[in-house]
Amino acid sequence: MTIKFSALLVTLISLFISVLQAGEKAADGAIHVKAAEAAKLVTEKKVVVLDVRTADEFKDGHIEGAENIDFLKAADFKEQVAKLDKSKPYLVHCQAGGRSGKSLKIFQELGFENVYHLDEGFGGWEDAKLPVTK
Repeated sequence: MTIKFSALLVTLISLFISVLQAGEKAADGAIHVKAAEAAKLVTEKKVVVLDVRTADEFKDGHIEGAENIDFLKAADFKEQVAKLDKSKPYLVHCQAGGRSGKSLKIFQELGFENVYHLDEGFGGWEDAKLPVTK
């Protein structure tokens, strides 16, 4: 009987921990999502999509409704981000996750509470055959 109770307790604790980890913020202040999770957020209009790639990359294709602020070329990137509505949730991405990952520090410094990061970037979005606007 003790072994069954212990096994049940371990199962319940494991389940509880996995529920807590789903949607949990990382040290960079963001919730990290894959393309399928990001698509659900976009479809349900739960986020503002912020594409931090270059203007040329953005013109070649982007997630519908996305806003574009170039992380590398915009000298005033931090100032542009500071003008955004901090009460809204944002899905931040670049092409592969590197630039947008670096930008998360700025969102955190500016006090944004609801930031999602598309870990696979726009490339992962395209690989998942999700809709692209040109």
